[in-house]
Amino acid sequence: MKKKQIEHPVSPTLDENIAFLKKELGVDKSFDMIQLDLEYAERKMALFLVDGFGKDEALTQIQRELMQLKAEDLGVDPLKKLVKSKIPYIEIDTNDDLDQVVDEVLAGPAALVVEGLEEVILIDTRTYPVRGPEEPDTEQVIRGAKDGFVETLVENAALTRRRIRDRTFRIEYLRVGRRSKTDICLSYIEDIADPKIIEELRTSIESIDTDGLPMGDKTIEEFIFGQNLNPYPLVRYTERPDVAASHLFEGHVIIMVDGSPSVMITPTTFWHHLQHAEEYRQKPIIGASFRMVRFIAVWASIFLMPLWYLLAVNEWMLPVGLDYIGLAEEGRVPLYAQFLIAEVGIEMLRMAAIHTPNALATALGLVAAILIGEVAINVGLFSPEVVLYLAAAAIGSFATPSYEMSLANRFIRVLLLIATAIFSLGGFVIGTTVYIIYLARMKVFETPYLWPFLPFSYRPFRDVLFRAAMPLKNRRPSAIHPTDPDR
Repeated sequence: MKKKQIEHPVSPTLDENIAFLKKELGVDKSFDMIQLDLEYAERKMALFLVDGFGKDEALTQIQRELMQLKAEDLGVDPLKKLVKSKIPYIEIDTNDDLDQVVDEVLAGPAALVVEGLEEVILIDTRTYPVRGPEEPDTEQVIRGAKDGFVETLVENAALTRRRIRDRTFRIEYLRVGRRSKTDICLSYIEDIADPKIIEELRTSIESIDTDGLPMGDKTIEEFIFGQNLNPYPLVRYTERPDVAASHLFEGHVIIMVDGSPSVMITPTTFWHHLQHAEEYRQKPIIGASFRMVRFIAVWASIFLMPLWYLLAVNEWMLPVGLDYIGLAEEGRVPLYAQFLIAEVGIEMLRMAAIHTPNALATALGLVAAILIGEVAINVGLFSPEVVLYLAAAAIGSFATPSYEMSLANRFIRVLLLIATAIFSLGGFVIGTTVYIIYLARMKVFETPYLWPFLPFSYRPFRDVLFRAAMPLKNRRPSAIHPTDPDR
């Protein structure tokens, strides 16, 4: 195989190497780029690193060791002696391509350029500013682990490997972005995950051609899966290492992106987004009841408002004894417009809550309750029933474990409401049918999105509806094509 031509190889002349690295790294233009000129064992050296990434204790200790060197210590094969016996560090490597050396320094390792050597010594002493692995706010549990993923890739890999000690557990390293050089890891259990899915993901990631990944994992998802007009998430995001580990044991593949505190799980179905770790931290019967309540909440977040609107404007459709479901008194605004205005109002409140400091969150809640709850009803903008059913639908959205799924369901709810307002019963029935067909036609790596409901599979569907005891879960989901289907 023909060796790749190196455009800027390491020169035997130290000054040429220093001049190139100094220019490409912008040492004179960036205050955090450090060039440290050294001389040990009668050889001139230069150390290049990013100030915020360098681990001071490790670099200081390395300098102490180099101070003990004598000229005769580096007489024969100095590169080998430096790397294997004179520099006491675990993560150490060499490179003869100055362009790659620049990329490595910008990623965190320190580069030691030594006079007379045609390779640069790379010492991975990087340390990133990082917060502790705290429990994620969106996936809290009463009992269970309280650690969560952070923004550092190495920490996330360690949190996952702590729970999976299988000798076939793999964490592949990839790099994407011409300018950002973003680190990405592809994680899977080799004896379980489908090799076709792994290869397709690896190829898709390597083929990404962009200058950077400013939004991290979300950008990766859009490059790999596309379907930009599809509101439903094609991967599941989680910030919990135990959730990621449980999916790896099922045969899923995990994508980790440096700088992101969440990982992507693929392939997933509609039902994966409705699972929560709390269900598996309680007794099976309690977990099953939690799941049923959550399913009801999700159903309410999609269908409750359109269905109530249909019954409110067509009172003849109300069953006997349920006439109280209808509208007690009409407001000054058409009913469908009340719902649309309320939807916009709820969305505005959600956006405001994101941008509101915690100290003002209570005040925002009081304002929302007074304006939308009381004043809006008193002035005739909203009917009391509209506020009630909107609140029930909003609670259903908040009860959806996946934030991306809750946003998609909210979008579908508005579309169903508009279809029902225009075409009445036909709009609701046809809209619901089209919605189910749309989900049934979706696939993620040949995994049907509604499996095991469509196509129907009894035992997996039973496990979806009811949280089964762990000793009974002895089969992996067949839809993701695990190479080892038995647990």
